[in-house]
Amino acid sequence: MPRPDPAAYGTSVTKPADFDKFWAGIEAQLAAIPLNAFITPVPLRSTAQVEVFEVHYDSLDGVRVAGWYCLPRQRTTPLPAVVVYPGYISEPTLPKNWAAQGYAAFGAAPRGKLRSHSQYNPGYPGLLVHNITDRNTYGYRGFYADALRVIDFLDGQPEVDGSRIGVTGGSQGGALTLLAAALRPQIAVAAAGAPYLAGMMDAVDLTHTNPYEEIVEYLRLYPERQAQVRTTLAYFDIHNFVDRIRCPIIVHIGLQDDVCPAETGYEVFRRIGSEQKQLYAYDGYGHDSNGYAHGAVINEFFHKNLQSSEGR
Repeated sequence: MPRPDPAAYGTSVTKPADFDKFWAGIEAQLAAIPLNAFITPVPLRSTAQVEVFEVHYDSLDGVRVAGWYCLPRQRTTPLPAVVVYPGYISEPTLPKNWAAQGYAAFGAAPRGKLRSHSQYNPGYPGLLVHNITDRNTYGYRGFYADALRVIDFLDGQPEVDGSRIGVTGGSQGGALTLLAAALRPQIAVAAAGAPYLAGMMDAVDLTHTNPYEEIVEYLRLYPERQAQVRTTLAYFDIHNFVDRIRCPIIVHIGLQDDVCPAETGYEVFRRIGSEQKQLYAYDGYGHDSNGYAHGAVINEFFHKNLQSSEGR
């Protein structure tokens, strides 16, 4: 039997009536917390072309998080900036390749990642279902806040042009890219790959692989909590953020992705509010979504929008 057209699937996700109020409250809490950022040079990871720094700063609930910050040694400031968000089980990127191209580059490490885990670490698997029946303590509440905090850090750096910040990442990194582009309007450009955390309860039915199997297992143990789970996830589903995106954005998906199904990728793209958006749907590719070859597309897209006079 032929597979139904994934572009026609739609979604069961709905936005809660108090969604905007809930997130405005979180952002207000975050804004009231001083960054208290420390930037430490890391000579052993630096090169003749790129300086590497380890950054630590304060985030929601008193958790201190980290990241890698890379700057080109030869630079004329202010610089455009690029944030690279990590996947679900991957550690933060050390983005020296972006710095070598002339960007101030930040490899984000939200809570639970390397160098950010001492106060909070539900583990992998575990993060997706951590406190999943309570929106006020759900694991991704703080995780999302940490992703936004990166933009706040870059905005405060004298060498960074705050009007030329780009965000990118794949899978969970794709979700955080979409989140940041939605909630930080100063972001100038975004590139998201194989977005995770989009259409979460749809993905539970569409695929049978981790991480979404964590939800399946949780509901096998606690079937009576299904309504609570769906309610909580609606406040964190990327579908419900992306209508706020206004910057130029590209999204790429693999049509045979068994981790983040193409159905959810099509729907999240459909909901993006930007008038300048483009979807790359790669047939014959799974969760890697042709990422290696597509990297050249992202590089060109960022160069045009962040560095060249054509894009500004």
